[in-house]
Amino acid sequence: MYFEYPELLWLLAIPVLLVGRYLYIELRDRRPHLRVSKLEAWTAGGRSVMELARHIPFVLRIAALCLLIVAIARPRSSTQVEKIDTEGIDIVFAMDVSTSMLARDFDPDRLSAAKNIAIEFIAQRPGDRMGIVVFAGESYTQCPLTTDRATLINLMKDVQTDLIEDGTAIGNGLATAVARLKDSDAKSRVVILLTDGVNNMGEIDPGMATEIAKTYGIRVYTIGVGANGTAPYPVQTPWGIELRNLPVEIDEPLLKNIAEGTGGRYFRATDNTKLSEIYAEIGQMEKTRTTVDSFPVYKDLFKDYALAALACLLLELLLGAFLRRMP
Repeated sequence: MYFEYPELLWLLAIPVLLVGRYLYIELRDRRPHLRVSKLEAWTAGGRSVMELARHIPFVLRIAALCLLIVAIARPRSSTQVEKIDTEGIDIVFAMDVSTSMLARDFDPDRLSAAKNIAIEFIAQRPGDRMGIVVFAGESYTQCPLTTDRATLINLMKDVQTDLIEDGTAIGNGLATAVARLKDSDAKSRVVILLTDGVNNMGEIDPGMATEIAKTYGIRVYTIGVGANGTAPYPVQTPWGIELRNLPVEIDEPLLKNIAEGTGGRYFRATDNTKLSEIYAEIGQMEKTRTTVDSFPVYKDLFKDYALAALACLLLELLLGAFLRRMP
């Protein structure tokens, strides 16, 4: 608490002087008196309650005066308040959903691992808008940019293979993700493109899609998913599904060119742990910008002191009237 007009507190000298004057009068004993032959009858009962009560109105009057002086000095309290402005980032996941994403070199498979780790990434960034684009032989938007985390996570869980023609149209997937971001007014726009194969389908060349992303100032982080060498793929046979070790083919030069051409980075994920680390690293590079402004909030307290002074004055009047009626 502090005072807007602290110099007025010097007026508290007035009630101090009044108290001194009152005590001086009491010590001089200027009250009415009479002469008696003996004091025993007058002093046997000690000081009566009424004798002490007659000082209370004066005490209340002095208290009211002190409170009024404090009130006119305008006491105030201040609290420091922080205003936080968050500048989010717009992020689109471009996920490969070709059947090769069912390979079991990840636990339980590439696609499931990619979805689960992406959901963890989504949950850790409440200030960002995010969307989902999926691609195989062609591409489509699974979820437009949104801040609705529940909807985004549910739609991420619904991502699966066999919904569109099989293949790997990296150019189409990137171009669709860029289309979702090009009209965004966010200062930072990012595509996280995840694939496990080689571009072999689609109408849009990956190089052209990269140039479009670069034109709109969209950064692309590319992730190549797959173990080194071979990986167990589920293959349909007349006797059911069998796991066969097939070569892992990822067009790393293409993914590096896409990332470097847009100011992003290329990562290679060979297992669940590495993929999780990659998302964590991207999260560190693409931090949400936060601005904190501090400002004081003031509260005037003079009303409380003024009301307390009024209460003292009213109590003095009531007590004075009561004492006057006493015999």
